Amino acid sequence: MYVIHEEAVISGEIEEIWRVATDVANWPSWDPHEEKARIDGPFAPGTTGWVKPKGAPAGPFIVTAVDSGRSWTSEAGIPFGKIRGHYTYEPLGDDTVRVAKRMEVHGPFRPIFRLIWERGIRADMQLTIAALELEARRLGVQRG
Repeated sequence: MYVIHEEAVISGEIEEIWRVATDVANWPSWDPHEEKARIDGPFAPGTTGWVKPKGAPAGPFIVTAVDSGRSWTSEAGIPFGKIRGHYTYEPLGDDTVRVAKRMEVHGPFRPIFRLIWERGIRADMQLTIAALELEARRLGVQRG
């Protein structure tokens, strides 16, 4: 297994951050990493979806775990293996939240994945976290 992990502390209300982070259909409108996305049901374990990340092939995923307001996990197939993404949201008080993204690459495709996509994915993880903060703030202002 090969792991890519990034985290940052962002400002915002956990409810808005969670709402934005789990609204799959709207990811392409704010997340610079996602070109297209959809989910085929509620944001819950067992629900499938489809994404087209920037610079990578499109493909299906399945939500494998959800701890509402705290974390979620998904899996997607790659040649001879899988990618597991784990996303956590930890409220720190005073309207700040630690957001962490962990991507595990399983199977013999690991070296090729690392060579071709790791640098871009690592950079995009930080861009996604920053964009999540901005979108949650924007939606919070609209609702407020």
